[in-house]
Amino acid sequence: QGARLVPDEQVRIASTKMDGIGPKKAIQVRYRLGISGNIKMNELTKYQIEKMEQMIGQDHVVHWELKKGERADIERLISISRYRGIRHKDGSPVRGQRTHTNARTFRKQ
Repeated sequence: QGARLVPDEQVRIASTKMDGIGPKKAIQVRYRLGISGNIKMNELTKYQIEKMEQMIGQDHVVHWELKKGERADIERLISISRYRGIRHKDGSPVRGQRTHTNARTFRKQ
């Protein structure tokens, strides 16, 4: 559905606008449907668009499912009191970034 928002884009570019769909997955879906990558989204038929959405929906984790999974992972880290979970809860940089002279969004006033 994210690809419908950009009707003047080529299919190969518009399909990567969806969360969870990268260039490689976009190529796989197009190949399975037999759609050229250079055709624009507004030139596709409704049937082709529905088929693409259906295939992406059943084969790949996209948008809200992806965000829901990420949130569940963070909640799990917080519940078991892992270091990364504590950093998430505090709003601190999680992946070892420097905080003494950087991470201005982290600084508490």
